Amino acid sequence: MTGTPKVDFALDTYECIVLYPGPAGPALPEETVQRLQAEHFQHMQALQRRGIVLVAGSVDGPAREPAPPIGFGLARTGSVDDVRSVMEADPAVQAGLYQVDVMTFLCPAGSMDFPLAKMQS
Repeated sequence: MTGTPKVDFALDTYECIVLYPGPAGPALPEETVQRLQAEHFQHMQALQRRGIVLVAGSVDGPAREPAPPIGFGLARTGSVDDVRSVMEADPAVQAGLYQVDVMTFLCPAGSMDFPLAKMQS
């Protein structure tokens, strides 16, 4: 499916962020991984404080091959490219610990609320 679905109700549009293990991760020393994970967390917190990312967190579950998703988030900027750009600036993504994909997420209007994001505003 591509494009906006034909439905008879309003839709809200978000940018869906999916984080995967990066190609460099297995070769990185443990202390580097820990530092990059801390920098990733700080980067995500900064994006939430700026109102770019509404919610983000880790994903845990059965692994899919070749690379299971390890994180998920939602943003609402109106631009997949803008969100991809700020996510690619994440130090852990730049170092290859993680890789990121950003796509459009559509859902019935008003079906989600982000009270923590409202507190940041």
